[in-house]
Amino acid sequence: MHVSLRQVQIFEAVARALSYTRAAEELHLTQPAVFTQIKQLEDSIGLPLLERIGKRLYLTDAGHETLATCRDILGGLERLEMRLDDLQGLKRGRLRVAMVTTAKYLVPRLLGEFCVQYPGIEASLIVTNREKLLARIANNEDDLAILGAPPEGMDVVATPIADNPLVVIARKDHALARCKRIPLARIAEEPFIVRETGSGTRLAAERFFAEHRLSLKVRMEFGSNEAIKQAIAGGLGVSVLSQHTLALDGVGGLLQPLDVAGFPLRRKWYVAYPAGKHLSAVAEAFLAHLLERKEDEEALPA
Repeated sequence: MHVSLRQVQIFEAVARALSYTRAAEELHLTQPAVFTQIKQLEDSIGLPLLERIGKRLYLTDAGHETLATCRDILGGLERLEMRLDDLQGLKRGRLRVAMVTTAKYLVPRLLGEFCVQYPGIEASLIVTNREKLLARIANNEDDLAILGAPPEGMDVVATPIADNPLVVIARKDHALARCKRIPLARIAEEPFIVRETGSGTRLAAERFFAEHRLSLKVRMEFGSNEAIKQAIAGGLGVSVLSQHTLALDGVGGLLQPLDVAGFPLRRKWYVAYPAGKHLSAVAEAFLAHLLERKEDEEALPA
């Protein structure tokens, strides 16, 4: 049986996504190229690895066994690369960081500082929603993951690295814009624009209002903070967002936080990885960089 490393990588991506299209996008290949490699792998093994039922792909029994072996192979190569990088110190190496979308207002700058300090490091940054990020953590796909709250029910190491205050944001000409200490019950009367179900920011807001026996009047939901800010600028409602989303604001300063009782909600950014995971020298150095920046910011006067 002849199996190439490229076939192993492609099959692992297809089996993880259960989609030729998403695997092709991830690997920067065409869908026909991915399909051809899978077919050649099946021919080499002599058994079908995937089957299509309706519009969905499923792994066969042989597919499950092959996936486990592929992950062992890729994991072994990753550990070998990690050990070789450790021997090189921080002269070279790879760093894979994944983060929730809201963290894009903070993390790229910190990663950029790190790469300037260590120019031999090859860094990649994945931006996704919380649900997909948790799946990546569970599959141990990245060196480090950055999110707004530690995942519940998962065995991970999670360390706070920065403040992440949540505020109620409205247009600057909103009727409540000049009000002080707006009662929570009053702001709950406003139409809210929220992130998709499962978003950490949305969960935190809904829990806070529920603790006060209130609920959000959800008018719309969007999958990105930028879309929410544009909707607020259009006068469609208010939202609870990270204060970091107002940094480098692309809507011309049309938005402002409201002075609402109980806000800002004090949250943290966390860096997380599976418990028991051996961090590479590069990942350890980046984690140290994040914690060092946290200490620097905490030392600043309020």
